[in-house]
Amino acid sequence: MKKRVVITGLGVVAPNGVGLNAFSKAIKNGESGITFHPQLADLNFSCCIGGIPQISEEKKLEYLTPLQLRGFDSSGILYGCMAGVDAWKDAGFSVSNDSKLDFDSGTIFGTGTSGVEKFREAIYKLDDKQVKRLGSTVVVQTMASGVSAFLGGILGLGNQVTTNSSACTTGTEAILMGYERIKNNQAKRMLVGSCSDDGPYIWGGFDAMRVMTYKHNESPKEGSRPMSASASGFVPGAGAGALVLESLESALERKATIYAEVLGGNINSGGQRDGGTMTAPNAEAVQRCIKDALANANISASTVDVINGHLTATSKDSLEIENWTKALHRKGADFPYINSLKSMVGHCLAAAGSIEAVATVLQLKEQFVFPNINCEDVHPEITDLISEEKIVKKLLKTNVNIAAKASFGFGDVNGCVIFKTY
Repeated sequence: MKKRVVITGLGVVAPNGVGLNAFSKAIKNGESGITFHPQLADLNFSCCIGGIPQISEEKKLEYLTPLQLRGFDSSGILYGCMAGVDAWKDAGFSVSNDSKLDFDSGTIFGTGTSGVEKFREAIYKLDDKQVKRLGSTVVVQTMASGVSAFLGGILGLGNQVTTNSSACTTGTEAILMGYERIKNNQAKRMLVGSCSDDGPYIWGGFDAMRVMTYKHNESPKEGSRPMSASASGFVPGAGAGALVLESLESALERKATIYAEVLGGNINSGGQRDGGTMTAPNAEAVQRCIKDALANANISASTVDVINGHLTATSKDSLEIENWTKALHRKGADFPYINSLKSMVGHCLAAAGSIEAVATVLQLKEQFVFPNINCEDVHPEITDLISEEKIVKKLLKTNVNIAAKASFGFGDVNGCVIFKTY
């Protein structure tokens, strides 16, 4: 018997809001978290702006012990632990240091690269022949599965504890992997999400590829412009998003708050064929991913009320809209509302899918569509496909029942998850 899967907890660490309340307020008000970073200018970056969550030393101590924080320099793991613990508590569970192990609960928490700053520090020490001074936490801070290992230990999780990694699709993929595990009765609960480090050692490669904007160093909050005719590349961001997925049976049994239901979704790849490359999507595969997600969720395209797209503010935005119109067979005024959180937080790379999923689920729970900012001049190729009124510019309070969240990542990999109000 396949289980129904619902969302009972949310946590988020984003450039425009740390914690669910701050984040919810920011996305409703269209607040940007993108700022200028002198360090990037000092390192001769073309793009000197980015979205970095603001976290005090006192705040860190609410999540990690002084011992854990000694020699700690892995921003992604910090963000992941904060978002994960917040989601766990939001779902109504406590965090304790007792020896009790929870075999019904696990985590799939993704990342792209873990502890780059720690790696850099370790490399310098090794090159300086100081191997004995590396410290005992280099491995756990730099291994890909560091974030899930930390969360598994903090929360005492006894089910599957692992990390996935699929570029910008990582967060969306983690949600679907956790969903499958609960649906197939292999776990009662899964903490799912993803995180990304911040800073020059993560962002430098993208700057070298010239896919980041260099035109807004003097106007950071206007830099991220998805679907805009004046978009000039993405703005990098960082953070983490986390969701507690749970069987409906378990959630009802303990009278948990239910944010939304996960109806299903799909993950596929374009195989870097037919227009798909390491960095560009195969349009046919993207359309198939969306169609197969709808089929897996057992809904028709006509029922989708809002889309939270990938939409990075690059030249591929109009292609993404075209793919949605073809996959849904809906265009013009018949198209669903669509938004891109990246206008406010930038492209949070491996963390993007999960942070954006939290924003998508909040829309269903509270019945609103958050605005796209920096989109006064919608790209004409997009307005040729869909009505501009579907690209919301101000907070819209309206009935939303079904939301589609999609991510399309380097390597030509795609993910789409379907959420429904409960």
